[in-house]
Amino acid sequence: MLTLWIIWCVLTVVVITLAVLRKVSASNGDSYVHLSDSEAGSITQQVSIAGKLERIDTWGKALTVLDLAFLAVMLAIVLYNAWKLSNQTI
Repeated sequence: MLTLWIIWCVLTVVVITLAVLRKVSASNGDSYVHLSDSEAGSITQQVSIAGKLERIDTWGKALTVLDLAFLAVMLAIVLYNAWKLSNQTI
């Protein structure tokens, strides 16, 4: 059971790391939409950052769901074991 908790902790650290990485990546971006030809460099940079954020978001959402499902299963196992132990006669 300890191994499952360690796996869950590592998965949670990965999710938190992705959240921090997304925050840092988003702070490098420009919040204005550039449309003119003279701002082609800014447009290219915005498209690049948007793609990177989209990839981070995809992995972040998937791993967050996996993390919460893993936690729910582990809690169910702990509660089942506690219930089973409480039904034993001494």
